[in-house]
Amino acid sequence: MVPEERLAQIVDRFEYLEARMAEGSGDIAALGREYAELKPVVERISEWRDLRRELEEAEALADDPEMADLAEEEATRLRAELPEAEHALEIALLPTDSADARPAILEIRPGTGGEEAALFAADLQRMYTRYAEAQGWRVEVIEEQPTELGGLRELVARISGEGVFARLKYESGVHRVQRVPTTESGGRIHTSAATVAVLPEAEAVDIDIDPNDLRIDTMRSSGAGGQHVNTTDSAVRITHVPTGLVVTSSEKSQHRNREIAMNVLRARLYDMERQKAAAERSDMRKTQVGSGDRSERIRTYNFPQGRMTDHRINLTLYKLDQVMAGDLDEVIDALTADAQAAMLAEMQA
Repeated sequence: MVPEERLAQIVDRFEYLEARMAEGSGDIAALGREYAELKPVVERISEWRDLRRELEEAEALADDPEMADLAEEEATRLRAELPEAEHALEIALLPTDSADARPAILEIRPGTGGEEAALFAADLQRMYTRYAEAQGWRVEVIEEQPTELGGLRELVARISGEGVFARLKYESGVHRVQRVPTTESGGRIHTSAATVAVLPEAEAVDIDIDPNDLRIDTMRSSGAGGQHVNTTDSAVRITHVPTGLVVTSSEKSQHRNREIAMNVLRARLYDMERQKAAAERSDMRKTQVGSGDRSERIRTYNFPQGRMTDHRINLTLYKLDQVMAGDLDEVIDALTADAQAAMLAEMQA
């Protein structure tokens, strides 16, 4: 268990931050961020300490003949609750990902499977949009290339709100679908795939981009045709020459497009740095959970069986309709718990 001395230091720091904020002194924003990070930890410490104190009091009453039976019953209950409280405290004390509280850049692209893969990519967009709406998050589409049949060639969106990256970071990877396409007359099940990337939005201080490394092109935005075609060169394509990364944005304002494209480029470069650092820390780390590795299939959506299987943690849910409607909490909670268990095991090894 964590030494009491460390717990006392955390509580002391929390009380110090509380006092500084009440005084209105110092950098209130920075104090507020640290306060918010420590608050759930201090709550777990308080719950664990309260249980320990109540158990000691119940055990002390065991010597009293009139209270012995009641005290033993209470002590038995508290002993059963203590391990759970201790585990919750250990989880709260785990190092946090500095990017967890950031907005995220969501990228979805069809993989193998032609038009069916593009239709599945559109299904994934709706799934994540519904999940975001249920969380009270905001979704801003940066780049969207639809197909004639309602699929997607590409989607890039920004999702902002509380704890966005923390909840969505395990979604990065290859998503496979098994179903009978609407265009299939023989009723055969087809397998296709789409790739999902979830990148934490980078701040300017995270990534230093040399302007000389950029090639910026303006082009005519694509439109629906007729009077809606944008006849000005407002769309922006930015190429990061050293890495070959290309980002486009096609809103009406060229200035806004440059800003959006730079944000996406910065997020991709930041993600590359995070991936590199994660690989250096542990080559043996589980490939999908924690590292965000998108090179392998992570999940299968089997429509004939109404089944979703996450292959990283061997989780199968027979509620595919609800999952596709944005009910992702069960699988995200399971992935988060698995990542936390792996981190605890590493720390205790």
